[in-house]
Amino acid sequence: MTKVVLNNNEQIESALRRFKRKVSQAGIFADMKKNRHFETPAQKRKRKEINRHRERRRFRNRRNKK
Repeated sequence: MTKVVLNNNEQIESALRRFKRKVSQAGIFADMKKNRHFETPAQKRKRKEINRHRERRRFRNRRNKK
């Protein structure tokens, strides 16, 4: 669980920014979005296939730039 303690003379806005940063670094939002809806096995395979293509394309682009 992510926890942020409010320091002396610290404004709520800055503590909220720290909290948001910690939550995003912990991957809580990504996990929450992933589990928001049920995903059928076919949808899961399709999503993973699309991600593999993106990674390959990104890797090829990096290699071509050098």
